[in-house]
Amino acid sequence: MARLPTMPRCAQHPSTSEKPLSLGDPAVRVDALAMPDPNAFTMSRSWKRILLESLAIAAIGLVLALLANGVSPRGLSLTRDYFPGKTKPTVVRRPEVTAPETAKGPATPASATITSSASEELSARLREKGLQGIGGTEVRQLFDDPQYAQELIVFVDARDDHHYQEGHVPGAYQFDRYYPAKHLPAVLPVCLSALKVVVYCTGGNCEDSEFAALALKEVGVPPERLFVYTGGITEWSARGWPLESGGRKSGLIQGFKP
Repeated sequence: MARLPTMPRCAQHPSTSEKPLSLGDPAVRVDALAMPDPNAFTMSRSWKRILLESLAIAAIGLVLALLANGVSPRGLSLTRDYFPGKTKPTVVRRPEVTAPETAKGPATPASATITSSASEELSARLREKGLQGIGGTEVRQLFDDPQYAQELIVFVDARDDHHYQEGHVPGAYQFDRYYPAKHLPAVLPVCLSALKVVVYCTGGNCEDSEFAALALKEVGVPPERLFVYTGGITEWSARGWPLESGGRKSGLIQGFKP
């Protein structure tokens, strides 16, 4: 009996049920990275809003501070130099003028002309405020007057502690206008009983002596007794006149030029 030919086995068909994808599957990871993160978008918008609100608050605070400074009677002057001792003055050089041979006496230095002009402008500004300016020659005469030792003539230094300790007119009282409660108890009684009160600071563009004199005027010192030394301690020391270092009446005197 003949054998029937053996038929080849059919290829196995894949199962109709597919295996579910897991989170570790590369296809799943690629799809997850491709999708945008809504939380990141929300955080970006939040940071931008916080930054804009911070800038707005800072701008409003600056405007309010400037308004308060302008309204306050003790506000700071934005154009004023509060540290004149640390800024070197600008010297304007002018060509020297040679006097002719027939002229008598030396030519006037240009620096003296500039100093005189600045002093005149300062004196005019003081008169507008009801104060009197006084020059170096008159100040030295008051310093040498016997009434100075009797405190009928009083000198007032309007600078801060550091500059006062470095060197001041011997016997001068310190009155830093930024700390009136500290200095007025000692300064006010002698100024009220004095015949003349000379107030000085660095000189030049320094306005501390003006404000100190106005403060003394407001607390009762008669304005006709108040004098502002326009040259200040800068002119005083440049002339080689005596300086006292440390506290008042310390005895540490330097310079004895008459």
